[in-house]
Amino acid sequence: MRHAGVPPFVVCGTLLLVASCAWGGGSGDTGERPPGAPTGVTAEAGSATSVHVMWNAVSARPGVAGYEVYRGGTKVDEVPATEHMTDVTRLAPGTTYVFTVRARDAEGRLGPRSREVRATTPAAVTADGSAPTRPGSLTGRAAGARAAQLSWTASKDDRGVVSYDVFQGDTKIHSVGGGQTATVVTGLRPGTRYAFTVRARDAADNVSPASAVVRLTTAPGADDGRSTAPTAFRASTRRVDGAWHIELTWVPPRADGVITEYEVQLDGRTATSLVFGGTAPSAKATYGFYAGEEDGVTHRVRIRAKLPDGTWGGYSAERTVTTGG
Repeated sequence: MRHAGVPPFVVCGTLLLVASCAWGGGSGDTGERPPGAPTGVTAEAGSATSVHVMWNAVSARPGVAGYEVYRGGTKVDEVPATEHMTDVTRLAPGTTYVFTVRARDAEGRLGPRSREVRATTPAAVTADGSAPTRPGSLTGRAAGARAAQLSWTASKDDRGVVSYDVFQGDTKIHSVGGGQTATVVTGLRPGTRYAFTVRARDAADNVSPASAVVRLTTAPGADDGRSTAPTAFRASTRRVDGAWHIELTWVPPRADGVITEYEVQLDGRTATSLVFGGTAPSAKATYGFYAGEEDGVTHRVRIRAKLPDGTWGGYSAERTVTTGG
């Protein structure tokens, strides 16, 4: 049995995704191109007259300076590079809207638009001056050095809760749908104490009192990555048309947003970068790529995710596979 350092070549697959090869871990950016299209864009009604839009951070050289948010063909907001969300307000109740996002680099170049996402505002409500009750039993725990998990009990409202707003101190950092009572906040600093609260919002934009404050401290120093690593990672080989392919399956890590990008490391080197198009998997992901025609070649493989805040999460457990084994 022979152990291979690097296979002769790797062909990147496209199984419901767009993949690109990047030996040595480089992304191929030269600084001459505008930033890419934001991924992981979501839009969800925050009330009858507002929609919360979120997206993943975009990497670019010389760097992203900001993002532009469009409703149809009209630019409705512009936010700095440090922010990956906005609330689009002054909308009509009971209406479906289409949103896209573009990144702008430090030299003023605009990248392409993201894929379109749609959100429908709830119908208007009449004479609703009653705010939802305060979210209860807010709990939180640090998930390594750069993330926190929050959960709470649902608020009550005579017309129904449309969304929950998550605050870090006095700053709103996230929003989730009214049927969701948990989230994961990423992009935190190691060894730092944070205070979080949650407020409920109804269709009439009535906002509840803040929940009780939950305080937590992220793990100090370097993060070992376990809290942000893909789980249930498995690797196997499959023979197709006279050649061996490595088949991977994993469960994406939980994050404050949508994970669309992964990096596969083969035999200690970056073999493939892949970006899921359309709807990225949230429960189970699969990917396969070419590994050569020779039997008895052993490979080591592991994977990591790019988190919505633009940083790389931790590597999964490493698996060993042998062609023909």
